[in-house]
Amino acid sequence: MFLGIQSETTNYLKTRPGPLRLAVIYNPAAGLRKRRTYAGILEQLKLDGCEVLELPTRHAGHGEEIARQLTPDVCDRVVAAGGDGTVNEVANGLLSNAVGGRTLPLALLPLGTANVLARELGMLRGRQATAECIRGGQARTVTVGRANGRHFLLMAGVGFDAHVVAGLSLPLKRRVGKLAYVAETCRQLFVYRFPGFRLYVDGREHHACSAIIANAHYYGGRFVVAPEALLEAPSLQICLFTHSGRLHAMKYAVALVLGLLPRLPDVRYLDARRIQVLGPEEDPVQGDGDILAALPCEVCVLPDALNLVFPQ
Repeated sequence: MFLGIQSETTNYLKTRPGPLRLAVIYNPAAGLRKRRTYAGILEQLKLDGCEVLELPTRHAGHGEEIARQLTPDVCDRVVAAGGDGTVNEVANGLLSNAVGGRTLPLALLPLGTANVLARELGMLRGRQATAECIRGGQARTVTVGRANGRHFLLMAGVGFDAHVVAGLSLPLKRRVGKLAYVAETCRQLFVYRFPGFRLYVDGREHHACSAIIANAHYYGGRFVVAPEALLEAPSLQICLFTHSGRLHAMKYAVALVLGLLPRLPDVRYLDARRIQVLGPEEDPVQGDGDILAALPCEVCVLPDALNLVFPQ
């Protein structure tokens, strides 16, 4: 039984209409502009002949709870309407409910601040383009990472960027969007203590002051942190920041913005399938822009784990 939506689901199963049935998980508390975008895309999908079941979330983590209960009897595709955090919730729910090792196809209706995964897929903006991708895009299996039992699609991070995510003001993010990350990055430059981390990458020991474990090459928008990371690759790419301190953190941030990060001699890249991260107890681990876990952390790669809808 879906939490609070039993009657809607029952009616939907009785009618079984249409060539393509979409279950849309969305946050009804989104801002007015995002609600208009959402409504316009759903209207386009209905005009295109899709049957749409709207499943609103009511609290953090509810998107995962809903997705965990979806089956092929209910829908043909699941649509995550929101930002990368919403997509992560829905993906975690679908991965826990995979049948025969396959999940229901997951499509995106981007409504977030950065929409990094949508950029990674090459989705075009606009009502018609988004609706066409949801309805007619190709479902392909992609790799996901798992950190202490929680899955991530884009990246996991420890160190400086994880503390930026942990300290982010959500009310400020709602008001000013990406500028909230800039403000928290500046604050962390003065309060973060820059401890060291020990990482065992496929059994070999490495040391870093921060690390990003990437499953995709975009980070925070169109910034490239791991140029060889691909969603369909069977491994993750780990980016090790080896020098500690405020000045080096500023250097890394500027290099990221300018697209020069891979050229820095104190930034190392490794392919990885299994990673153990050791550092300060309970230090945060961010994944897809939210806090997923705490140290110590075990990260592994799961190839061909999630069906994700790509633009044609």
